[in-house]
Amino acid sequence: MKMKLIAGVAACLALTFGQPAAAQEKTIRIGAIYPLSGALASTGAEIKAAIELAVDIINNPHPELEGLPLAAGAGLPKLGGAKIEVVFGDSQGKPEVGLADAQRLIQQEKVVALTGAYQSAVTKTASRVAEQAGIPYLNGESSSPDLTDRGYKWFFRTSPTDDTFVENMMQFLDGIKKVPTKKIAVVYENTDFGVNTYKAVERYAKKYNREVVANIAYAAGSPSVTAEVQKLAAAKPDVALFASYTSDAMLFVRTMRESKYAPPVLLANDAGFIDSRFVQEVGPQVQGVLTRDVWSNDVAAAKAGLKKINDMYKAKTGKDLNGNNARSMQGVLVLADAINRAGSTDPEAIRKAIAATDLNASQIAMPWEGVKFDDKGQNTLGAGLILELKGTGYVPVWPEKYRTDTSLPTLPFAWK
Repeated sequence: MKMKLIAGVAACLALTFGQPAAAQEKTIRIGAIYPLSGALASTGAEIKAAIELAVDIINNPHPELEGLPLAAGAGLPKLGGAKIEVVFGDSQGKPEVGLADAQRLIQQEKVVALTGAYQSAVTKTASRVAEQAGIPYLNGESSSPDLTDRGYKWFFRTSPTDDTFVENMMQFLDGIKKVPTKKIAVVYENTDFGVNTYKAVERYAKKYNREVVANIAYAAGSPSVTAEVQKLAAAKPDVALFASYTSDAMLFVRTMRESKYAPPVLLANDAGFIDSRFVQEVGPQVQGVLTRDVWSNDVAAAKAGLKKINDMYKAKTGKDLNGNNARSMQGVLVLADAINRAGSTDPEAIRKAIAATDLNASQIAMPWEGVKFDDKGQNTLGAGLILELKGTGYVPVWPEKYRTDTSLPTLPFAWK
C-alpha cells in the first residue's frame, strides 16, 4: 500500500508539472552522427569539438553570451536543470554505416533526438531511420535540397540548401567585371551532395544567363583525377565550380597545379575547401580560391556574441570556427532549445517545439537573420557568404557589406 501511495504521488507530480516520467531524468541524450574516421576524419573531429562547445554552453552558465537561449543558466530549466549529453556515432563517411549508427543510437542508446551527419548521402539514410522510428532529426549542415523535399514529418534543417548557395554564387559572379563569368564547368563527386550541386547549377545558370560547358562527375575517393582535370581544361570554362570533400579537393588542387592548368575563377561549394587540413596543406598554393560559406571570422568579429563563441572554440581547439562546424554547433543549440521549450522528452512534444522555433539574429550563433522552419522543415532565415582564401584563412568578398578588403576578389585565379 505504501508503494502504491508513493507511485501515486509521483504520478501527480508529473501531471502537475505537465511532464512525463522521462522528463524527470537529469540527463537528456542526443545522438550525433559524423565521419570521425576515414577520409573526412579531420572535418568530423572539428564538428565534434564544436558540438562539445554547444553542450558546454547549454550545460554551464555563460552569462557573457547574452541573448543566446540556455546560455545564462545551467542545463534545461523546464526540465529541472537536466543536462544535455551527446552520444556520437562514427559514420566513417558511409551511408550504410550512418544508417546502422542511427538504429543503434535510437534502439540501444535511447536518444531522444538525432543530429548530423554532415554528408548529405549519410544524412539521407540516417534520417530515414529516424522518420520510421518517429524520432526528431535536426540537421545542421547538409545542403542537398532533396533532404527537405521528401515529405518527412520528423526532419528539420537549420542550414540553407544548395539552391540558396548556388544562387548566391550567381549573384556574386554578376558583380565580377575583371574576367568573363558566362561559361561554367561543374566538377562534383557522384553522391547526393555533388549531384544536387550540379542540378542547382544547371537551374540557376539558366536563370542568370550562364552556360554549363562541362559536367564532370567523379567517384569520391578516386586515387587519380588526371582525366577529370584534362576534361576541365579542354572545356575552357570561365568558372570552375567544385563540389568535393577534403581529400578530393586537395587531390584536384595538386593535379591541376601539376598540369599547369588554372581556371580564371576557381569557386568551391564549401565542404573540403574550407576544412582546416585543406587550408594548412595546400592553402599556400591556392591563395585566391573562392568558396561559398555561412561563417566568416571577419563577420563574426563584428558581432560581440559570435566573437566570444569563436574565441571559446579557439581556446578549446587552437583553431577558428568555420562553416562546417559552426553550423553543426548551431543545430545542437536549436535542438536543445526546442527540447527545453517542449518541457518533455516525448518525441512528439519535441517535434512540435522544433517546428515552432522562432529565433531572431540575436538569439543564434550564426550571422543569419534567425531560425524559423517552413512546412517542409527548412529554415527560411539562413543565408550564404562568398569568401576568398587570403593568408591563413578565408575573408568575405560577398555580400559587399561584409567585404573588409576592397582589393578582393583577386582575379584571374593563378597558382602561387
